[in-house]
Amino acid sequence: MIRSGNHSKILRSLETGGVVVITGASAGVGRATAHAFAKAGAKVALIARDAAALERTKAEVESFGTSAAIFPLDVADAGAVFDAAMRCEAELGPIDVWVNNAMTTVFAPVADLTPEEVHRVTEVTYLGYVHGTMAALRHMQRRDHGVIVQVGSALAYRGIPLQSAYCGAKHAIRGFTDTLRAELVHSESGIRLTAVHLPAVNTPQFDWARTHRTKLPRPVAPVYTPETAARAILNAARHPEREYWLGGTSLLTILANMLFPGLLDRQLARDAVDGQDRPQDVPTDRPDNLFSPVSDAHRTDGSFSDEVRAGALRLAAPRARMGMAFGLCLVAGAAGAMLGAALASGGGRRARSGQRRDR
Repeated sequence: MIRSGNHSKILRSLETGGVVVITGASAGVGRATAHAFAKAGAKVALIARDAAALERTKAEVESFGTSAAIFPLDVADAGAVFDAAMRCEAELGPIDVWVNNAMTTVFAPVADLTPEEVHRVTEVTYLGYVHGTMAALRHMQRRDHGVIVQVGSALAYRGIPLQSAYCGAKHAIRGFTDTLRAELVHSESGIRLTAVHLPAVNTPQFDWARTHRTKLPRPVAPVYTPETAARAILNAARHPEREYWLGGTSLLTILANMLFPGLLDRQLARDAVDGQDRPQDVPTDRPDNLFSPVSDAHRTDGSFSDEVRAGALRLAAPRARMGMAFGLCLVAGAAGAMLGAALASGGGRRARSGQRRDR
């Protein structure tokens, strides 16, 4: 059950120097999320692989008048994540919110991937979330207080071409999170667990993700700003509903996959292969961040600022599902009424025809 007292405590803690841990904090959504929590008054612990990029993010966070600490590490290393959580509590104080956000991906058909690439995407994008969640629980359970935010994607519900390893990891995170949520409910825990499923976001991942394509990768339009995602993550920490779906495309993709998965297969086959290619060729010396960070390339925004959308529809998933169920009931009711009218009309015509024959 939801404990309103714990909910109020979380809101107060964020506004009075509560502690937030963010993984993948050196660029993109993670960096924008660090800014958002700092502006809200929280102290921020920053986790990513590149120490220099974390130092720059730390300086930005501190410019908002709050404290920050950096922990350069790879979230695939469980021991390093657990150690960072302990050091965070020693340096900044008790952890109130943990945001799992670190990811990596490879753009390629399944037939072109190597087992090592799939393993690497999985250990960062899926196991990184597992390690972060376990580290957060170790400290939050002692106080029966805290929020864990899983930064997800519409691709946690629907896989798309060229990103099988990433989509598989996102699906795994959703299964892991659903299991943990039920366990927390069973134990009547005061810890809250929420997920924010994002649409395409303009981040540097498309500039440094590994690709086996001949063209540079790009997000499937429409594309949103990292700040839009960060606001949704901050809202989820403050008001931790079960899930949030951000952006109309996320809502349509998730619901369409529930209702018409075969149709969506064909639509994605038609639009989402070449739709993830830019016109530019991949340079032969282009570095990628799969196994090590790309130095001096960390920033908040990616290469698609000229087409981004700043605002996005944000729905709590239970409300979206209820709306879908209500809509389906209306459609079924209207169809039933039309069928009933048609049957009644047909019966009336047959009766009148029989009366004419009787004459």
